[in-house]
Parts: sequence; C-alpha cells; structure tokens
Amino acid sequence: MDSQIDEIKNKLNVLDVVGSYVKLSKTGINYRGLCPFHNEKGPSFFVSPSRQMWKCFGCGKGGDIFEFIKEIEGVEFGDALRLLASKAGVELKRENPQVVSERKKLYEICDLACSFFEKQLGNSAYGKDAKEYLLNRGITEGSIAKWRLGYSPDTWQGLSDFLVGRGYNREEIVKAGLAVHSDKGNNPYDRFRGRIIFPIFDLNSQVIGFGARVFKDADKKETAKYINTPQTMLYDKSNVLYGINYAKLATRKNNQCVLTEGYTDAIMCHQAGFENTVAVSGTALTPRHLTLLKRYTDNLLLSFDMDLAGDTATKRGISLAESQGFNIKIIDVYSGAKDPAEIILENPQNWQNSMANARTIMDFYFDSTFAKFDKNNPKDKKEIGKIILPAIKRLQNKIEQSHWVQKLAEKLGVSQEAILEELKTTKDDSTYSNVLLNNGIAELKDLSAVGRKKLLEDKIISLVLKNPGNLNLIEDCHNCLFCDRTKSLIENIKNSALKRGNDSEAIFADIKNDEYKDLFDTLSLMAEVEYDNDGLDEIQLCLDHLKDMNTREKRTSISSEIKKAELAGDFEKVNNLIKDFNLIN
Repeated sequence: MDSQIDEIKNKLNVLDVVGSYVKLSKTGINYRGLCPFHNEKGPSFFVSPSRQMWKCFGCGKGGDIFEFIKEIEGVEFGDALRLLASKAGVELKRENPQVVSERKKLYEICDLACSFFEKQLGNSAYGKDAKEYLLNRGITEGSIAKWRLGYSPDTWQGLSDFLVGRGYNREEIVKAGLAVHSDKGNNPYDRFRGRIIFPIFDLNSQVIGFGARVFKDADKKETAKYINTPQTMLYDKSNVLYGINYAKLATRKNNQCVLTEGYTDAIMCHQAGFENTVAVSGTALTPRHLTLLKRYTDNLLLSFDMDLAGDTATKRGISLAESQGFNIKIIDVYSGAKDPAEIILENPQNWQNSMANARTIMDFYFDSTFAKFDKNNPKDKKEIGKIILPAIKRLQNKIEQSHWVQKLAEKLGVSQEAILEELKTTKDDSTYSNVLLNNGIAELKDLSAVGRKKLLEDKIISLVLKNPGNLNLIEDCHNCLFCDRTKSLIENIKNSALKRGNDSEAIFADIKNDEYKDLFDTLSLMAEVEYDNDGLDEIQLCLDHLKDMNTREKRTSISSEIKKAELAGDFEKVNNLIKDFNLIN
C-alpha cells in the first residue's frame, strides 16, 4: 500500500489538488488563499509546492494531499486514497469485500442506481416519453449524457431487485436513500417510481443522491413535483450545490457564481456556455453552501423567486452571505414569469442580458419593496421601513449607509433624522453571521491553549531554519530556556549545519527524513511566509520573552516554597529562599 501512496503523491501536485478546491494566488515561491476550514477575512492558508504540503496558520490544520482530501471531503483515509488514486490514474489493489467501508458501499450503490436509471431512460416506453420531455425542454442528448439523467420505472421494487442481484442487501439500499421501509413489514420499496431522475454529484463528480421529477400527471395536487434523497451518510442538502462539480473551475475563472433554483436551470445554463452556475435545489442558502462557494469566489448572482418581506429563508440566506463578505447581485427574471431555463430556451442572449443587468442587493430591496407597498400610505411606509432598514443597518461602510438613508428618506418623503432614529432601534437581522461556518473553531480553541513558550520556541526554530547563521544567537542559552523537544530540534539543525554550512536548503534536505520532518516543513514554511528579514531582531525579542517567562516561573516557584517553609516553621529555609528571590529580582 505504501508504494501506491508514493505513486499517487508522485503523480499529483499538491497545488493542483488544493487549487481545485481553494482560490490561490502566488506569493513568492508559495501560494496563499482563504482557509476552507475556518472563517477568516485575511488569507492565512498556504500551499508549498516545493514541500508538497499545505498549512493554515490561522486554525493550525495542515498536511499532505491525503490530509487535505480527508478534511475537505470529510472522509476517512481509505476514501481519500480512492479519490486521489482515481485522479492520479492509479489502480488500487483489489479490496476484500468484507472490509469495504460502509461509505464506499453507498457510493457504489448510488453509482449503480444511476446507471440503472440512465438505461431506463431510453429502453422503456415511459422512459422514452421522459426523454422526449427533456428534449422538449431544450436539454440536448449531450447534456443528458453529461448530467447522467435517467428514469425510474413505475414499479415497487425494480431498482431494489436489481441492486440485490448485484450483491447488496436491502438495508444498504435503504441507507443509500433509494428505498423506503414498508409499514406492512414487507421488503422495502423503491423511493423513486415513474419519475425523471437527476443524479446529484459531489465535488469529485461522484453520485451521492438523486432528485426525481414527475412528468406525467404533474398537475395533480396530491403529487409532489419533486422528491429527493433524504439525509444519508453521503447526502446532506444543506451541504450540496447541484452542478458545483462542473461549475467550480468556471466560477474561479470568472470570479463569480450564478445561483439558480432548479436542476433544469443549472443544466440549461451550462449547456448555453454559462458554466459558472449551480442550483440550490429546494433549499435556501446555508452556512455550508457559503463556505463551499467562498473557496472559489466572493461574487454571487442570485436568480431566485424572492419575497423579502418577513422572516423568509431567502432573506436569511442573503443576510448570512452579506455578513460573510459576499458581493451580491440579483437577476430579476421571475417577475416576467419565466425561469432561467425558459429564457435560455427562447434565446441565450436574453439570459446574458439578464445577468449583465443584475441589480445590487440594495437596489433590489428598494425596487421590489416600493413596488409592493404604497409609499404614500402611513401604514405601508412603516412596512417598507421594516424591510429596508435592517438591510441598511447591515452595511459596514458608513458612507454607503448614509447614501441609502438619504434615498429612503427621499422616496418616503420623510426627514433623514426620522430614518436615522428608526435605524438606531432597528435590529440587525444578520445574527446569522454568528453561525459557525465550519469546524475551525475547535482548532482555534486548541491553538489559543498552546503555551506562549512553545509558540516562541517554534518561531525561533523557523527563523533558524530560514537563516542557519542565527544558531550562534541561541548557542549559550538554549539549554536553560528551551523544552526537550526544542533542544532536540535545534541539535538536529546544528549537526546538519556543521556538515552543510549555512546553506538552508541543504540543511533542510539533510533533516527531511528525520522524525520531525513534518514539523520542520511547517516551521520552514512559516519562516518563508511570515518573516521578510534575516530574523536577528525577531530571535532576540523571542529570547527576551523566554528569559522573562523563565524568571517569572522561578519567582513563582520560590514564592510557593517560601509559603510552605513558613507553614512548616522552617525559618532558616525561609531566609535562604528570600535571598534567592532577591537575587533573581
């Protein structure tokens, strides 16, 4: 297995792997970007191609490509290995079916189900009707193949029987969200029956769930237009954006992502060349959606059927996105009773124009709210204020805030003072910004608990790695100031420096296979990205802090000993300890 891991590492560059998830910019010999694992405004996430590693100096996470995939995809090492092997074109040794992980089985079941649905689309009478429906909606044969669209036969256990025949048990099919337990105690029955199937993919284009649309008898009230895979080990709708697997590169390239509501909207946008498009698929924007989008862009174009009055989910999602620093514009197409797919089918240029004419979120608030209420009616004026004032209050820039206060006063025909008074008592509805966007908080807590002494020692080592000539600054004091780990690290650097001189690259190569290799990698990267000069002043400052801490520790220890001696009545010891205390002072 180790040889396969090495083969994968040799074939994949950490910059390409991480860069497919995180927007990176070059800084010296390294690359930096916003950390995908915790919420930050300033980039503290670095990728080092020379070391084939990544590190966030904000939350502390770091490692190689396997660690990155484990963190970003939330999978175990085995799944990360399988994903990276696929990217690298490395064929893994055949696994024992008895030890295949449950997660991998679910991936296999979902992919097999997808193939089953695809085949049904063209091979059954109703499947052909479903395909004809898709073609009439403007979806081409190429898009049907690309998005792996399918049809679920209108039978109770057609898919389940097929999967059982492939060696999976019915309980595993239920866990994949493809079957439902029967109230009558019979075998579980298929969840999707007689519907067009839209497979839902993760970032690596693996099938994790399905959306199913009725296309016959769609007008019947008792028939749900769409049903979706429930929450499973693989699928969580609050964490999934339909089409992100195809849209991520275009989103980064255009520095903009278009969000639509439906599967067909996303497919038609991609088909027309607007590949930076995803669909939220029946849910409002969630914190995890925004965390995912933040990897690729800060600019969002929303094409939703929106009602901003009241405490709507859409309004909360917009509020959260604004609080996370997204620039938001609104593509207002629903007022014309046409969704993006219909506009593109009619003329793709019309959709291009709609995006070009997208309004800022504040313009949309004003236009849509004033269109809904009578600005001359006192009661309606109050309702207008309820909708627009919280949006104004969220604005961070006071000049921008003043502009919209002035505009609202003019349109309502009231004084700016009255608006400002109401603004003071208006609650900022962006409390959603306090929602944790990722799991970085645990690491931040751990990092804050790390002793100052260790941080100072690590900083000294990083500066010595950057300039081995700094070793002479710590020669006389490291034995009394540093912990055993740091002493060992310094000894390794010192021994290598005796052979390699002050050549930092040669020294690093010399200690690369040492037991502290990963730590040396991290500290060397820290020196490159955080310190511009030779480090003389920084090292001296760190040593001064360590000496001060050492002195304080000694005084605290002696004070404790004095108290013990006093309680024991050993006044000779008290006098000697006081002399030691005064000597330290």
